[in-house]
Amino acid sequence: MERPHHEKNPASPDDTFSPVFASMQNVSEDSGHRKFLDGPSPYRLKADNTSSDEALKQIRTANTVSISPELFEKLYLTPQKTVKGDLRGTFGNPTPVALIGFLLSCTPLACELMGWRGAGGNGAATLGAYYFFGGMLMTLGGLLEFFLGNTFAFVVFCSFGGFWFTLGSTLTPSFNAYGAYSADPTKPYEGLTSAGFHASYGFFLLFMGLLCLLYLICALRTNIVFVTIFFGLFFTFVLLTSSYWQGAIGHATAAANLQIASGAFAFLACLAGWWIFFAQMLASVDFPFQLPVGDISHVIRSGADRLQDKERFSA
Repeated sequence: MERPHHEKNPASPDDTFSPVFASMQNVSEDSGHRKFLDGPSPYRLKADNTSSDEALKQIRTANTVSISPELFEKLYLTPQKTVKGDLRGTFGNPTPVALIGFLLSCTPLACELMGWRGAGGNGAATLGAYYFFGGMLMTLGGLLEFFLGNTFAFVVFCSFGGFWFTLGSTLTPSFNAYGAYSADPTKPYEGLTSAGFHASYGFFLLFMGLLCLLYLICALRTNIVFVTIFFGLFFTFVLLTSSYWQGAIGHATAAANLQIASGAFAFLACLAGWWIFFAQMLASVDFPFQLPVGDISHVIRSGADRLQDKERFSA
């Protein structure tokens, strides 16, 4: 670990203060204190050849300030890894944008699935939210995560953006998704209750559940709150699939009960989502206190760490 030191200026009998700033590329937090780990010391400010403005500009733009792995995965919902460039330090964090798109689509839908205050209609009342919050904001957030090099968040947000666009278009009459199942072409809405539509749409929900199961496994490298979101979503889609298939065979009571249960799990996922969204917003404004998200990125060690251990033992 390098420490600031003084160098002798040959042009002057006096010592010129020349601080060397240890790289903060490797910074960790231990009991609330920052410790500098091993790393190069790229900045040596000398009064005889570098102006203070130029030196400060170098420090601000050289990607030398990083955050702890725990804070990184809280902000970006993915384990920290090294990427080229300094886009993360140049642009804002797109993760909360995608999260709020999800929350303002899924939370009302969860309440509608549970039938609170007489709600119903398969979520048709919030059709606009599926397009402009769920679809648009999650896809936008996912694309911005792509440019930041956050592959997991990019795939999760874009796939759910596609889901909300799909749900919205399915409920939009002009797409004729359910109208094609109506026996009377002049009454397309009857297709929503047809056995063929229920049996067919259930497959889409089934494989969305499979996708959430895969995300749930991957989320074990992030934090407990993110795991809770995918846990709730997995059972949401499994129960919704069962509800549609029960409806397809005429078991209306069982279908209604399964739909209520799916709404409850969706609401659980949304509660976890609101928690992590609030945690990210507090961190974004450097609030005096932070909400814990239950970091578990250290529980399952990364493949890179295991490879380093293997190479160290074999050396």
